[in-house]
Amino acid sequence: MKIAVISDIHGNDLALEAVLADIAAQGIAEIVNLGDHLSGPLNAARTADILIRHDMPAIRGNHDRYLLTRDPAHMGPSDRVAYDELEPPHMAWLASLPETLAYRDALFLCHGTPRSDESYWLETLTADGVVHMAGHDIIESFASDIDYPVILCGHTHIPRAVRLADGRLVVNPGSVGCPGYDDDEPVPHKVETGSPDARYAIVESTAGNWNVTFRCVRYDHMGMSRLAARRNRPEWARALATGFLD
Repeated sequence: MKIAVISDIHGNDLALEAVLADIAAQGIAEIVNLGDHLSGPLNAARTADILIRHDMPAIRGNHDRYLLTRDPAHMGPSDRVAYDELEPPHMAWLASLPETLAYRDALFLCHGTPRSDESYWLETLTADGVVHMAGHDIIESFASDIDYPVILCGHTHIPRAVRLADGRLVVNPGSVGCPGYDDDEPVPHKVETGSPDARYAIVESTAGNWNVTFRCVRYDHMGMSRLAARRNRPEWARALATGFLD
């Protein structure tokens, strides 16, 4: 059994289309989606239309929650531009998504950690904002109550897999549509993947053992970069062009 795992599309419809085409080319019929679908200065409504049409199992990310719960006047710029594009059917679809999901009695889906859609699971920060891999004990602690062989998380946009002591696999597939970002919480920091490619993962069960493959997919990232620049988001334009913020 092979299942594709996507996350953190952030309104990048061209990256999503390229990833969906690559998944189909791999002969994979099942896809799960870990959230943060629409927020960004790109094409939120068209991205929502694609996702609604594909009707894949999906959960809500932190930015999806912000779109549903925050006063538009107090939204961040990426959320606000997406919010202004979205129609009632798009918002109804977002509202229908759960915070976490179990799939096929084998996969557990969350956006950040099982306890918070804003927390990093496989990464952590130093006090001066350096992003590095989280400690083994911290990673294990988040999985203590999850009795599934594969645990899926997103949020940090960094592709990574960790094998827990008991053999369970924790996988972050990386970001389909946003290869770099900065954030002020909990301390100012930036995440850069160093590549403009769209990312996703494939988890596969063979004879009861689960393994993961990471995929990088090329697409018209410069088209998306130019769109971000036209919408006065130079940091998005740089990240989409190069995978770096500077």
